[in-house]
Amino acid sequence: MADISAQAVKQLREKTGAGMMDCKKALKETDGDLTQAMDWLRKKGMASAANKGTRVAAEGLVDSYIHTGGRVGVLVEVNCETDFVARGDAFKKLVQDIAKQVAACPNVEYVSVADIPAEISEKEKEIEMGKDDLGNKPANIKEKIVFGRIEKRLKEMTLMDQPFIRDQSITVEELVKQSIATLGENIKIRRFARFVLGEGIEKQESNFADEVAAQMGKN
Repeated sequence: MADISAQAVKQLREKTGAGMMDCKKALKETDGDLTQAMDWLRKKGMASAANKGTRVAAEGLVDSYIHTGGRVGVLVEVNCETDFVARGDAFKKLVQDIAKQVAACPNVEYVSVADIPAEISEKEKEIEMGKDDLGNKPANIKEKIVFGRIEKRLKEMTLMDQPFIRDQSITVEELVKQSIATLGENIKIRRFARFVLGEGIEKQESNFADEVAAQMGKN
């Protein structure tokens, strides 16, 4: 059996839209032949995500997840193409999994990197360019390092780039692509909101010893 390189897996993913593990399996099954691997994925119904990505998804669900204890809650909207798919158990499970993913990722603020405002990206670049460890680097090397750091930082802020909580070998983006292939419709995570109990409220800090002393002074 031929060794399957990461580059080959990436190339097959870009051509088919199938998940990383599915691409790796397809290449193994076809002894590393890219064309045969594409055919293998099509036969398994996994290579359709890329072709469906431009279709309008205006149906779907708004769903919620409240974490145990009621201290964290999430609202999420996930779109598909038809009400028929939206009412199906597979789509409902996907939406719940996404809501739980948001609850588990406190640093996530955006759906994808494309949603991050330009001023945020510029601010991150400014911070990275000013770091001491880059001071003596040549300008071209410095740019490459900063680009890599910013790319990593922005991905940390986006839902689609997070490892899926139920299967760390794939990202949320790959999970969505697998669902597109399985359900046969375009699927988009449109938006989400995460609520943390007491977030943003200034809590009065009290010193227990001072309270006891004050009480004793009144007696």
